[in-house]
Amino acid sequence: MDNVRLTAWVRGRVQGVGFRWWTRSRALELGLTGWAANLADGRVEVVAEGPKDACDRLLDVLGSGKSPGAVESVTPRWSEAKGGVAGFVER
Repeated sequence: MDNVRLTAWVRGRVQGVGFRWWTRSRALELGLTGWAANLADGRVEVVAEGPKDACDRLLDVLGSGKSPGAVESVTPRWSEAKGGVAGFVER
């Protein structure tokens, strides 16, 4: 199965509430690599690589309402996996 890259921008009350840690835990459970990073405008950028179905599941859970804080919207972008990323980290 080919790997893909999901880049998702998460808007809402998602900084200072454990959202990046929670995202990291979900991504690792799904076997994904990548990172979650706070952006200066208050959003969190999530970059995940792995099988498309696992990335789809992460995207679903990001907007599920079960995360810390309060997600208002999730904007995804799909691209080819670039590789070179080990593990899943908080930036």
